[in-house]
Amino acid sequence: MSLFPFGLFRITAAAPEVFVADPARNAEAIIAVTRQASDSDVLLFPELCISSYTAADLFGQTPLLDASREAISRIAEATAEHRALIVVGLPLAVDGSLYNAAAAIHRGEVLGIVPKQYLPTYREFYEGRWFRSGDGHEPATLELAGSEVPFGIDLLFRCGGATIGIEICEDLWMPIPPSSLQAIAGANVLLNLSASNEVVGKARWRTDLVVSQSGRCLAAYAYAGAGPDESTTDVVFGGHCLIAENGVVLEQSRRVGDGQLPWRGASLITADVDLERLDHDRRTQTSFDDALPLLPRPYRVIEFSLPASSSAPKTEAEPALEADAAPPLPRPPRRRIPAHPFVPAPGPELDARCGEVFAIQTAGLAKRVSRLSEDSPLVIGVSGGLDSTLALLAAVKGCDSYGWPRTRILGVTMPGFGTSAHTRTSADDLMEGLGIRSEAIDIRPLCLEAFRSLDHRPLGIQLGDMDVETFQQALVEVPADVTDLVFENVQARVRTFLLMSRGFVLGTGDLSEQALGWSTYNGDHMSMYNVNTSVPKTLVRFLVRYAADRYFESPVRETLHRIADTPISPELLPLSSSGEIRQDTEATLGPYELHDFFLFNVVRNGFSREKIAYLARHAKFSEPYDEATIDRTLETFYRRFFANQFKRSCVPDGPKVGSVSLSPRGDWRMPSDASRGAF
Repeated sequence: MSLFPFGLFRITAAAPEVFVADPARNAEAIIAVTRQASDSDVLLFPELCISSYTAADLFGQTPLLDASREAISRIAEATAEHRALIVVGLPLAVDGSLYNAAAAIHRGEVLGIVPKQYLPTYREFYEGRWFRSGDGHEPATLELAGSEVPFGIDLLFRCGGATIGIEICEDLWMPIPPSSLQAIAGANVLLNLSASNEVVGKARWRTDLVVSQSGRCLAAYAYAGAGPDESTTDVVFGGHCLIAENGVVLEQSRRVGDGQLPWRGASLITADVDLERLDHDRRTQTSFDDALPLLPRPYRVIEFSLPASSSAPKTEAEPALEADAAPPLPRPPRRRIPAHPFVPAPGPELDARCGEVFAIQTAGLAKRVSRLSEDSPLVIGVSGGLDSTLALLAAVKGCDSYGWPRTRILGVTMPGFGTSAHTRTSADDLMEGLGIRSEAIDIRPLCLEAFRSLDHRPLGIQLGDMDVETFQQALVEVPADVTDLVFENVQARVRTFLLMSRGFVLGTGDLSEQALGWSTYNGDHMSMYNVNTSVPKTLVRFLVRYAADRYFESPVRETLHRIADTPISPELLPLSSSGEIRQDTEATLGPYELHDFFLFNVVRNGFSREKIAYLARHAKFSEPYDEATIDRTLETFYRRFFANQFKRSCVPDGPKVGSVSLSPRGDWRMPSDASRGAF
């Protein structure tokens, strides 16, 4: 069990108030900030924050260096009861050389000190005038406050599942940052103490560096920048702080130049990074370990222990968590838990995501169709529902992009015993508006004959010599809770038979349906190519609306929006006496937004059932779900996910559009007879 509940490791990055060349006052300012982050696991402060970065030639003065050492001792003493690892920057004289260094302090002790490796001495920077670079030849230890302290560029700090590497400002801007080597050596939390001044455009590049480094290193990356209290003789420092995780910014502070007025005093940000997710990604991205031969040196690992964290208030220092102790109670997460991980928030990012996905679908289908004979029709069953509509739109735009006539597409509506007038009208209006060829086939007579051939009593009804209309009337009397899998499967397979007999069939089933096995084997499960194969249900509706508003005019646009607002149903069970849809998929399976949340965290992140339930309780879905609903739906997900791998083992080709795919040829290879005992 991880020391940190569900692997959530809390980091605070802060830009404290700074007094230029006054270590004693700076120490008190740092101590004040530590009191504001009492439940963090790491507190990160800027480069040379003990002395101030802008002390210039005062770095050569013995009083400033002595006062900086005294300040470190003061911070260690004042934070002896604080649970976090505290990392601060200071100038440090060692064996006749001066280093720009980072000190790691925990529970009153300086655990180790890491020197800066790359010293900027160009344009506004002049560090080479005062400091020596850490290059591996520095002493392995130094004396500080009467103790021997590890010193060097080969230090990592480990507590439970967190292994921490430290670099300083310019180190990140190099072709091979020290943090890259630290990550290869095992560090999954990377810290950067910085003093980066603000000039036009620099903040964007700084953010890109932090984000990309966290992604390349499959790590968390925290960055604390010096603030505007530094000397402004020639430059202004922005106080920019960032926390990123595997290519995504979790939190960032305001900064000088962000369009708001400057501020006085400290600023800080806090976020939980997910160590379990990072470990999963490193395990599954096997090429990560291929870089191990690049390491230029072994690393010394300094172990330390954090007191247990919990959601309960603390009144006194807690003992460190022993290896065999019960895990601490999970605290509420300090990170956004995306309720819809496949769908960005409305706005430019959502539009860009929809545009990218729709283009991948269209390009994939167009390439496949280009290999067919020119007279080969592209056949699609059009139900008036979301999935078939999205597939049809991809086919239409694929034809448009290749210069093929839209009449190459044959849309077939196949009303059955549960088809509503609403969806039938939507299907007819859509096909007419798009200018494709259309055909309507009433599948009920064929299904009735199939029931008789199977000697089956559909939904308990004795057929005798009933005709279609008599049987349809009899269905109205069937109670809503009566189900019949054969009744549903026959309709699905008849539809597939009719489509397959007409040409190249375009599949419509989506990623969520594949995960849950919500299809009829060798029925709607099968096609010649499926453009929706890795599109989750929660995204389909947005894609239809996106295509409607971007590519189509009235009345097609209105038809598409009407379809996007239709309840999700396979329409295989009878309608109500008033002709309304009675088979609501989400009433049977549970909400699709929950299933897609579970799908992402199982397949993409490899999380445990307990962690997924914990995260779901803290996510903001379209409506609040109680614990019973979450747990019941999660059990449904696992049960159906394991039971239906045999359907996923033989799905048609189709394009991967996001980070999650269940293709047996690509992302997901799972035994069809796997047990879910461990899940």
